[in-house]
Amino acid sequence: MSERPHPGLFVTIEGGDGSGKSTQAALLEQWLTDEGYTVVRTREPGGTEVGLLLREIVLHHRGDIPPRAEALLYAADRAQHVATLVRPALQRGDIVLQDRYIDSSVAYQGAGRTLGGDEIRALSDWATDGLAPDITLLLDLDEETARARMGATERRFDRLEAEKQDFHRRVRGAFLAIADNEPDRVAVIDAAEPVELVAETIAARIRPLLP
Repeated sequence: MSERPHPGLFVTIEGGDGSGKSTQAALLEQWLTDEGYTVVRTREPGGTEVGLLLREIVLHHRGDIPPRAEALLYAADRAQHVATLVRPALQRGDIVLQDRYIDSSVAYQGAGRTLGGDEIRALSDWATDGLAPDITLLLDLDEETARARMGATERRFDRLEAEKQDFHRRVRGAFLAIADNEPDRVAVIDAAEPVELVAETIAARIRPLLP
C-alpha cells in the first residue's frame, strides 16, 4: 500500500441497511481503544451540528425530496464533515472510524435512485477535495436477510430504509461492484456470520494498517 497522505488512519464501514454496521463499529472502536489508539467514531449524515440538521431533512422529512436534491444534501453534509471533523482528526494522527462515506452515495443515490454512480462519485470527490478512505469494510448481506433483521426491531424506518426490495437489491449490487473495482481498498466481509466472527475478521484486516 502506498504511503498515506495523513498520519492517521481513515476507516469507513459500508453496507446495506440491516448489515450490522453500527454493531461492528462499536466493537471495532472498543478494540482499538483497548489497544491504546485514539479513535474518532463518526457517521454520515450527522457527524457534525450542521450534519444533524441535514440528517433530519434527508432521512426523516416526510415530503418529497427529488433524487438530485437528495444527492446534493448528502454532498453538503460530507463537505462540512470532512472539513471540520475528519481531516483535522487524521492530521492529528487519530483513527477515524466512520459509518458510511462516498460509497454509500454511489450505491444509494447512484444506483438506488438511478442517478449514475460516476456523477455521484465526482460530486462527492469535489465536496471532500478528494479525501479517500485508507480501507473500507463492506459488510455484505443479502437484502432479504437484512430486511428480516430490520423488521425484528420496533423502530420506525427512515426514508431510505423504507424503500422497496428492488431498491435495496440495486444498492447491494453497486456496493459489490465497487469492491470488485477497488479490491485494494474495499474488504468484503460476510455479514451473515456470527457477530463475534465478523468482528475478528475485521480486526484481522485492520491490524496490518495500524500505526
